[in-house]
Amino acid sequence: MLDDITGMRMALEEAKHAYALGEVPIGAVIIDKAGTLIARGCNLRETQHDATAHAELIAIRRACKSLGRWRLTEMTLYVTIEPCPMCAGAIVMSRISRIVYGSTDRKAGGCESLFNITSCPGLNHQPEICAGILADECSAIIKKFFKERRKHYT
Repeated sequence: MLDDITGMRMALEEAKHAYALGEVPIGAVIIDKAGTLIARGCNLRETQHDATAHAELIAIRRACKSLGRWRLTEMTLYVTIEPCPMCAGAIVMSRISRIVYGSTDRKAGGCESLFNITSCPGLNHQPEICAGILADECSAIIKKFFKERRKHYT
């Protein structure tokens, strides 16, 4: 069994990969109940010229392909930043059992801070949410990225 700190550190490695590519540094990994890494993803919107190329969606697509199914029950998604509404919807639709995220996203959070998509009572699936794991580290890499961007463009 994998602990949440280790899972989030894996997601942070993906965020660092995105950072190196010049992408907003958000990373995600999907782990099964035995603690096995099933899929990983990082933000690739700029690289792929695709508004939907968020870390969570890339990890979900890769997990579905790897497992040969669309239901990701008994899986945990670790992601450095609270999923947006689009990703929160995909998480619900893919039946991921648990979401663990680092930092909240007060401008676009889809799980708790702005919207509560993952806990809508009318939905037939509501994943467990665990927030704040390595929140300072997850927030710091985003802040550093945008600080450097602003410096570069001024």
